[in-house]
Amino acid sequence: MSDTLALLGGEKAVTSEQADMFKWPIVTKRHEQAVLEVLRAGQMSGLEITKEFEKEYARAIGRKYALAYNNGTAAILGAMYGLGIGLGHEVIVPSITYWASAAPAYTLGATPVFADVDPDTICIDPKDIEHRITPRTKAIVVVHYAGMPADMDAIMKIAGKHNLKILEDCSHAHGALYKGKEIGTFGDAAAFSLMTGKSLAVGEAGILFTDDREVYERALLFGHYIRHDEITLKELKPFAGLPCGGFKHRMHQLSSAFGLVQLELYPQQMAQIDRAMNYFCDLLDGSAGIRPIRPPSCFRKKAGGTNTTKGAWYLPLFKYVTEELEGLSLSRFSEAVRAEGSICDPGCNKPLHVHPLFTTMDVYGHGRPTRIAYLDESTKIEHYVERLPVAESINRRVFQVPWFKHYRPKIIQEHADAYKKVISDYRELLADDTDRGAEAGGYTTFFSSRDTT
Repeated sequence: MSDTLALLGGEKAVTSEQADMFKWPIVTKRHEQAVLEVLRAGQMSGLEITKEFEKEYARAIGRKYALAYNNGTAAILGAMYGLGIGLGHEVIVPSITYWASAAPAYTLGATPVFADVDPDTICIDPKDIEHRITPRTKAIVVVHYAGMPADMDAIMKIAGKHNLKILEDCSHAHGALYKGKEIGTFGDAAAFSLMTGKSLAVGEAGILFTDDREVYERALLFGHYIRHDEITLKELKPFAGLPCGGFKHRMHQLSSAFGLVQLELYPQQMAQIDRAMNYFCDLLDGSAGIRPIRPPSCFRKKAGGTNTTKGAWYLPLFKYVTEELEGLSLSRFSEAVRAEGSICDPGCNKPLHVHPLFTTMDVYGHGRPTRIAYLDESTKIEHYVERLPVAESINRRVFQVPWFKHYRPKIIQEHADAYKKVISDYRELLADDTDRGAEAGGYTTFFSSRDTT
């Protein structure tokens, strides 16, 4: 390998054929056969396979009830309705997340209240929750962001103290553990996206979990009219027959069939990814300017700790410490790593609290911003628009690394060498660095480090 940076004319650090190193999901003959059976039977809109998928997933995660959806956004909306979130309520949600963690609250007449994130986990910061609680607060949405479990001990304590509901958005963290317990089993309800790019990918789909029969039946009532025969609660039975939210949330059975196979294969796939990603992080531990975002070694199973893991590492992120590289911009650093043949994409999700959807936009024609449209007329939007310093700076401080799907040490070593090479020769990049202070990220989730074709 040449010592000269590839960006400046040297040879690339990554030279091996990547093959299926980033291909996802891993489609087997079993997946194909399962999908074909549904297709040939013309049962794409049926329920039998979907109900089987729900049953098996609920059993695997350890929850009483599961309800499958056409996508993860619908699952979050159904969970919010199931939890009783409605007109005039406030829902506390982290600013750094995919928009579906917050925007569905508008549909129910509720108001998102944004909290800052912890700079080390990029999950909601428990220290920024309690002072945001008002008599209108109904729930806290906890996003296990980029596969990193949130601090559930602290969050559950706050929720219990103030009698608030917890909705876990687990769309980034399928199979992750918090102190030995699987995420999605802490809150009053949990919602997962299962779309093609997610860790547990089954197609375009989502799922809701709960142990509360009322939450489950309210969600059925809201968007699963064809299943209203499952409603048993006396107070809900009179409303059965039509989708009471006006939504049709049924999951496509091609996805259900694919999902049943995936549930069996995922633990082994997840273990392979976890091994590969921790190996990559271990190779780069101690490198100047970068820090892997993962549970510390004392919390990881291999160290005999409390067993907190990242599952299958969806959206793997590192922190960037520009001060250790004499102020080299993240964009210039990333450009150099990519030139070496590896993956290094600046940023993550942009902060939601600064987007016009949550500041000025009148979505439904109320005559004032939708954020406050369901609150008292005297409420001013300025009360809900504030600065969140970590969220507003995070896209200059994090980047995405390769999401390896297989443990192949030689290839992983090459990618780590690409980073080490750039870090070793970073001074050669300073003279032409014109992007200092530039911000990256976007409002949609990124897929550049994974093949989803």
